[in-house]
Amino acid sequence: MRVFLAGGSGVVGRALIPLLTAQGHEVAGTTRDPNKVDLLRALGATPVVINVYDRDGLVAAVRAARPDAVIHQLTDLTRLDFAALARVRIEGTRNLVDAARAAGVSRMVTQSFWGCYVPGDGLADEETPLYVDAPEPWNGIARPVAVMEQTANEIPASVVLRYGLFYGPGTAFEPDSRTAEQVRRGQMPANENVTSFLHIEDAAISTQLALGWPAGVYNIADDEPAATSEWLPQYASEIGAPPPPKAAGRDPMLSRGVTNQKAREQGWTPRHPSWRAGIARPGAGRIAARA
Repeated sequence: MRVFLAGGSGVVGRALIPLLTAQGHEVAGTTRDPNKVDLLRALGATPVVINVYDRDGLVAAVRAARPDAVIHQLTDLTRLDFAALARVRIEGTRNLVDAARAAGVSRMVTQSFWGCYVPGDGLADEETPLYVDAPEPWNGIARPVAVMEQTANEIPASVVLRYGLFYGPGTAFEPDSRTAEQVRRGQMPANENVTSFLHIEDAAISTQLALGWPAGVYNIADDEPAATSEWLPQYASEIGAPPPPKAAGRDPMLSRGVTNQKAREQGWTPRHPSWRAGIARPGAGRIAARA
């Protein structure tokens, strides 16, 4: 299969490319940074330097790749700029879907986000509504996710993966990350928000498998959703930080765990079923090809 991987140089893309090429897929991987061309080539992809906001250039790039499927791994998380992330999810997805349709692509796998379900008790499944009428500033997260998914679903065989909170190599939970520094400074409270985690290896494996799944939405997360008051003290201990301050209550969003049962029914099983094995371990989990 020929695969056009938008966001190939991102944290999921870097883990995913070796899995795809090991399966015999031909991968065209995009980056907006010319300095990452050698990285993509070393991983086994054909590099494509393109900005997702260059609509005409993106259409030309997808047509040139002649893909059987498009994988959407475009984000803008490095600066913690949620306006930029919203633009990627709305405008970037619009351009990518239009490019895929112009190239006659009928299958697309899209990275989405677990944390946008309406508040409630118990685990959310894929039928739980998204919290699109959340109060400010939370609607700036949920609404772009909903628009992105709706746009992606214009592709006939659209698979949307609502990933849990990433940890593992290259993610925001590494010991030298900005998140770690916030925890060391006591700037992250241990409240009752419930988090569903996802190791980056499991994100990559699920995405590879999703190329063959029926169209639909799937929660991709580990087996142990946990309150921040439970996992954050462990993470603080792992990075040598003092215990985090305690706080009562939950936020309107990012506060409810999810069930992964639907993805399991398609044959996906997390290799890292629980965050308890370690959130901050550098180099945890080696990406290995799956037959």
